[in-house]
Amino acid sequence: MNDYPYPAYEGVRSIVTDLLLTVITCGLYGLYWQYRQMETLNGWLRRKDFSFGLWLLLSIITCGIFAIYYEYKMAKGINEIQEQNKMRVASDLPLICLVLTIFGLAFVSLAIQQLEINKFYGASGD
Repeated sequence: MNDYPYPAYEGVRSIVTDLLLTVITCGLYGLYWQYRQMETLNGWLRRKDFSFGLWLLLSIITCGIFAIYYEYKMAKGINEIQEQNKMRVASDLPLICLVLTIFGLAFVSLAIQQLEINKFYGASGD
């Protein structure tokens, strides 16, 4: 896994910094964070499974229901990357992200997903 399919400087993020910026900007930075995670997962999967524009549009139209589904889908994508790279699979990640997002804690879901993404690069995130 030394030859990453997506650059580490783009994929590895500081969870604490991203959480603080999300809180300080009243969630606006969280949109950028979500975009970066989607791009990272697309790079690792070597296909375009995640579209920020589609996510944003359908999340607005469905009053957030699509966003809940997408958190689950992104966690499944993380599991697929873990399997492909013979990493420990966090099999409960999709359910955890789904429940957190349903209860309005999408930023916690983002943080957990980022922790798993950082592990693709052998980093912890902080």
